[in-house]
Amino acid sequence: MLCAAQFIVILDTSIIGVALPAIQADLGFSASGLSWIFNAYVIAFGGLLLLGGRLSDLFGARRIFTTGFVILTAASLLAGLASSQEILLAGRALQGIGAALIAPSALTIVMRLFGHNGAELGKAFGFWGAAAAAGGSAGVFLGGVITEWMAWQWTFLINVPLGLIVLTAIPAVLRKSERALGKVDWFGAITVTGALVSLVYAIVTIETAGLGSPLILSLLGISLALFVIFLIAQRVRREPLLPLGIFKAPNLAAGNLVMALLGAAWIPLWFFLNLYLQQVLGLSALASGLALLPMTILIMIVMVGFSGKLIGRFGPKTNLILGLLLMGASLILFANLPLDGSFVINVLPASLLAALGMALAYIPATMSGMAGAKPEETGLASGLINTSYQIGSAIGLAVMVVISTAGYGHGSAGPAEMLQGFQAAFQGAGVVAAVAALATLLLIRGAAAQREVPVG
Repeated sequence: MLCAAQFIVILDTSIIGVALPAIQADLGFSASGLSWIFNAYVIAFGGLLLLGGRLSDLFGARRIFTTGFVILTAASLLAGLASSQEILLAGRALQGIGAALIAPSALTIVMRLFGHNGAELGKAFGFWGAAAAAGGSAGVFLGGVITEWMAWQWTFLINVPLGLIVLTAIPAVLRKSERALGKVDWFGAITVTGALVSLVYAIVTIETAGLGSPLILSLLGISLALFVIFLIAQRVRREPLLPLGIFKAPNLAAGNLVMALLGAAWIPLWFFLNLYLQQVLGLSALASGLALLPMTILIMIVMVGFSGKLIGRFGPKTNLILGLLLMGASLILFANLPLDGSFVINVLPASLLAALGMALAYIPATMSGMAGAKPEETGLASGLINTSYQIGSAIGLAVMVVISTAGYGHGSAGPAEMLQGFQAAFQGAGVVAAVAALATLLLIRGAAAQREVPVG
């Protein structure tokens, strides 16, 4: 049941990639607006993960898990039936809210079920990681099949029967969990989410409004003000959403920085590779989904079968640096993709190199961000590292969309002009991967990161 939840949450992130051109054609999204189909989900998901974990502690993990699936199922129906951009983005944001309740509550239940036995917990996290990788693989493949043979709407509607099955099974499968005493920091959740939304919206709008425009300056000012208010509130509140003392843990701040940079490099790679395959090479949605399938399969094989052994032998820091360098190398290759490229010659080798880099980097980045946390702060550290990845993904994609569209406007250009934009975005993501590798080398202490943390 819990692995099914993880599968569906990751599926919702990956399944829409292949369908993006079809959605753009149907609903008239601009090139920059298209990224909001991804960002609306990720911002709500990442911005509310800490709140979801706190609600799980206060009201019971099973109750929040159930509530999350109710929201996700209803939101998927809304997105699938959307007839306008606004309704689709509202549905995506609500999907993100549901996922933000599901992910931490499911992880909390896993910890409570298996936390007393280290060996069993390790096995459980192995299945948990495999479910995530399988969700990514299934999303890419199903997105292509559904878009080609049915309609893009079913990339959202597929969640409705899945969600109903899970909701029906919850009472028989999951036990009620205890509630804790305490209060919810609603003010903290609202301010930090508002700050993130304002920041990403400002970045996405820079290309059309101009960096020095009153709109952009106002949005950046609002974002900064809300971040400052959030930090002040977290320092003075008795029960904050994010106790700032947790950042004293060794490697936690550096690990979260690297995780955010990892997301900021990986998601633009995945996003623009989808567009290159369909809008430049002219592949169908199904062919594009099949073209991306080797990446996700390789990630699943390496993460489940080899990551633990490699980390045990060489340590998290070495694996993390190697993974980021491999991802950076793949982005250099993608930045030189030709207009008349071949999938086998130009795309497949670079995509497998990127997948290997991601598979090597993700778990060590998670370990580095959690290794120094106190036992009673493990859940909070887990929520924080996931938040960093999601928000880094959203901001990274927003920046690369601005870089990509700067050269050809709003999607009216031909394949040659679009390719120049895609190449610029790949170059930008490559710089991010290089910065992440350098940050790992300089900021993460190898000895502290070696401590075993059950992440997969």
